[in-house]
Amino acid sequence: MRVTPEVKKILDNYESDNPGTKANLTRILMQGRLGGTGKLVILPVDQGFEHGPARSFAANPAGYDPHYHPDLALEAGLSAYAAPLGMIEAAASFAGQIPLILKVNSSNSLSAAKEAPSQAVTGTVRDALRLGCSAIGFTIYPGSDAQFEMMEQIRELAEEAKDVGLAVVIWSYPRGGNLSKQGETAIDICAYAAHMAALLGAHIIKVKPPTEFLELDAAKKVYEAQKIDISNQTARYRHVVQSCFNGRRIVVFSGGEAKGTDSLLTEARAIRDGGGNGSIIGRNSFQRPRDEALKLLDGLINVYLGKD
Repeated sequence: MRVTPEVKKILDNYESDNPGTKANLTRILMQGRLGGTGKLVILPVDQGFEHGPARSFAANPAGYDPHYHPDLALEAGLSAYAAPLGMIEAAASFAGQIPLILKVNSSNSLSAAKEAPSQAVTGTVRDALRLGCSAIGFTIYPGSDAQFEMMEQIRELAEEAKDVGLAVVIWSYPRGGNLSKQGETAIDICAYAAHMAALLGAHIIKVKPPTEFLELDAAKKVYEAQKIDISNQTARYRHVVQSCFNGRRIVVFSGGEAKGTDSLLTEARAIRDGGGNGSIIGRNSFQRPRDEALKLLDGLINVYLGKD
């Protein structure tokens, strides 16, 4: 399939990347029903590590099967499927059918580290190559007392991934340290976290939907003095995208905690209108019965196609 002008424009922003990395970005951008539009919907299933199997899959027991998730992504016409090592190894037959993103670090809810949340490196670039993945995924926690170690880890992993032609996806989730709970999704903090991911060399940046709250007094003064518009969700998404090299990096937003269909579609419209590239939605899709998940994902795709 010929690369569309929309995808070529995005690829042109990655000026230093080799043909291998651009080819893998192209695979993601040209996959599924949104292929060629510059928009993405990605299915991530790393919640078993994060929250445990029952909290992740009991609501829809079909999700205990590692084949269920990439098969759902294929049927829904999604852009890519992201998961930790064991999940992708157990569904390796899907390599080549849908772009795979190997999540190479993970945390779990048994850790007691509140001020210094971190993640263990649980996969390698070599694993990603062996399994036919298009990208590696890595989480950083800006604000955590462990953030600098995580940044050094992704610096090394990203260099290795790019050398062998893989793309890099960074989940940038502020938490820990001196951040308040409300501050984790504050607009100044979300924009800062997204910018850090861009500075660390991410091709695709994943952040949470920002609220209008401002966490840092120093930032609040600038937002007010410069009259930065954060008055509605569309404006806040636009500001986060602006913070990622003025839209020169792909930015997707997470679905977060369980929400109703209407709320998710409203968020997607705001992401689209704010210039975001799409959604990366896990629990809000795979915890629903398959027919309901497919209906939701169809609605999200239609939003990004401009049909809703």
